[in-house]
Amino acid sequence: MKLINVGFGNMVSAGRLVAIVGPDSAPIKRMIQEAREGGTLIDATYGRRTRAVLIMDSDHIILSALQPETVAARANNRDTDGEEEEEA
Repeated sequence: MKLINVGFGNMVSAGRLVAIVGPDSAPIKRMIQEAREGGTLIDATYGRRTRAVLIMDSDHIILSALQPETVAARANNRDTDGEEEEEA
């Protein structure tokens, strides 16, 4: 199982990740509010400003204090490392 660090030692499963988006658009803000009300919101910001929103295939929404580009780069690095390990 590949894990992605989303900040402050919090990890999410790379295989369950659907999208990494910014929190500024109205539809994303609505999704966050609906997840909060539905009990499927996971706040991994430790009280800091939300900069990335991770949408999982289980309909969970994860808030991260890292930039979306940073989380995406970590996800891509994990995928590359995993392929190299399998070949060796």
